[in-house]
Amino acid sequence: MFGRWSNSHQDQEKDSSQLEKTINELRTAIGPQSERISQYCTDACLRRYLEARNWNLNKSKKMLEETIKWRSTYKPEEIRWDEVAHEGETGKLYRANFHDRQGRSVLILRPAKQNTASLDNQMRHLVYLLENAILNLPEDQEQMAWLIDFTGWTLSTSVPVKSARETINILQNHYPERLAVAFLYNPPRIFEAFWKIVKYFLDTKTFNKVKFVYPKNKESVEVMRQYFDEENLPTEFGGKAILKYDHEEFSKIMAEDDLKSAALWGFNGKLKPVTNRFSGAEVAPEPVS
Repeated sequence: MFGRWSNSHQDQEKDSSQLEKTINELRTAIGPQSERISQYCTDACLRRYLEARNWNLNKSKKMLEETIKWRSTYKPEEIRWDEVAHEGETGKLYRANFHDRQGRSVLILRPAKQNTASLDNQMRHLVYLLENAILNLPEDQEQMAWLIDFTGWTLSTSVPVKSARETINILQNHYPERLAVAFLYNPPRIFEAFWKIVKYFLDTKTFNKVKFVYPKNKESVEVMRQYFDEENLPTEFGGKAILKYDHEEFSKIMAEDDLKSAALWGFNGKLKPVTNRFSGAEVAPEPVS
């Protein structure tokens, strides 16, 4: 028994040593970077890119270099809430004030609440909230969960395929291994036509993280409850909590988070002051301790 444990222990040490070696090889491969990008490229970050490409060094390097180029020009860490708040006025996308059972940040998406037409602005809003979800993760957690509410969804209110494709592109290619699970709650039958197109944009890893949940399907409901406490889960997703999106309150929270982000990235005082022209959102109940 002890011999088997010892061999297993040695294998774990060997695996850990190999992983560390591969991470260092990826760091060497991308070469010297700016201070901001170096701050982004932590060991945990490099590991996520390696995992996304099944630990293939060359493929991981290419993926990471594309993100470095994207972050250097898009500057997602510099987006401020007052720049994108108008996108969130209807509560179509926001961070919930509860976490899942593993402590992950939760983003709530309500595609029928789309209120704007500019794809560029919609993507900036998405990127802002991806960064915000990461900012609010506990130290021992790297991933987030998505809850997608299809209340009121029709083909006429559907997100355009181009928008869905760009959302998937950003999530998969620039935030690899940040999504733990995405629950699509009670989509109407007509959604199948949209899904048949969109699913081809998903890589295998992301595709396997998408879960369909139907209230009358006990098995799918049980999968969801493995991730969420029923007391915290909003009624729109089969839970007991009351979902309340308050744009003004959410804006206050985001303004505070902007200060945290500025401190994290080292540009305190370098960003323009927050204005009051937009307000923000929340989910009413506090998490169950």
